[in-house]
Amino acid sequence: MANLTPPIRIGIIGCGQIAQHHLSTYAKIPDAQVVACADIDPVAADTTAQTFGIPNIYYTAQEMLKRDDLDAIDVCVHNNLHMPATVAALESGRHVYCEKPMAGTYRDAQTMLETARARGLKLHIQLAGLYRDETRAAKELIDAGELGELYHARSTGFRRRGRPYVDGYGKPPFVNKQTSGGGALYDMGVYHISELLYLLDNPTVSRVSGKTYQKLDMDAERRQSSGYNVEELGLGFVRFEGELTMDIMEAWAVNLGGFEGSCILGAKGGVCLSPFSFHRSVGDLDLNATVDLNAARFRWNSIRGEAPLYGNSQQHWIAALQGKVKLRPTAEIALNTMLISEGIYLSEKQGREVTADEVKESSVSKALPL
Repeated sequence: MANLTPPIRIGIIGCGQIAQHHLSTYAKIPDAQVVACADIDPVAADTTAQTFGIPNIYYTAQEMLKRDDLDAIDVCVHNNLHMPATVAALESGRHVYCEKPMAGTYRDAQTMLETARARGLKLHIQLAGLYRDETRAAKELIDAGELGELYHARSTGFRRRGRPYVDGYGKPPFVNKQTSGGGALYDMGVYHISELLYLLDNPTVSRVSGKTYQKLDMDAERRQSSGYNVEELGLGFVRFEGELTMDIMEAWAVNLGGFEGSCILGAKGGVCLSPFSFHRSVGDLDLNATVDLNAARFRWNSIRGEAPLYGNSQQHWIAALQGKVKLRPTAEIALNTMLISEGIYLSEKQGREVTADEVKESSVSKALPL
């Protein structure tokens, strides 16, 4: 039987490195149709349009938003442009898909979510970890009660030498607060923290303490030309309402061979996400189990039909816009992730543990003109 649901017509703001990944994914989703792109760099806009067969090219987002045939906007600009681009798209009446992190500050992220709610529109943030097989398996165990009461989580992310630009890939805006808002926590930590918040049912943050570092040597010329002023290592400890806690260790560059992967501890059992394993004790027996995730994924797809609904962030976005599935609360999870990350920065600045209310009250907009 033919699919009678019309494709989702998309306009994309920003034609840089991240946009290329988004567009490659859309090309594999039959119900997604990218019909316009915009970038202030004409070469980037023209090249992207030619590469992906996008028929309409604009050199400002404002001009593209004047179209009357777009269902959704995909925001792929630098972090401190996320808020103005998202708000402009929402105010034009379009649903918005935005690259992570949600924004450059908690205040700007909050503005995005408040605008979406006021307009009655969907806002989806690219949180790739929510669609990993490991996350799906952990959620199945948690929902089945196999972990019991959840009381602590550990969020880790490791790169031996992976600082953008100064370590050889990416561009200077990734390592300058004026455009990025932050470093390792905003770039990679958002994936790991948000993945755990999703599995913990997005608990309410109470207090945050943390410390950030930039200690390792880097190419002096690239340091100067990029204005490198963000963290390469972020550490944090989060207290949620009740007894639940989380510790965080996110590294762009560190003199170690690796970290253990993220994990969740429960009163009855525990899970490690990378590599995936399940642990519990029965009487005097300590059980450590691995899982055949390939077999599980086959059943999730073939029996439950999850592939076109939850295969990746963009597949889920398109399916939700078509009314095939309820949109996951990625905006709320991403906002909570921003609160934690900015809490670590504020704790570093104040030299003490800070409350969630302090973070919210101190956060200011760092948005750049669109």
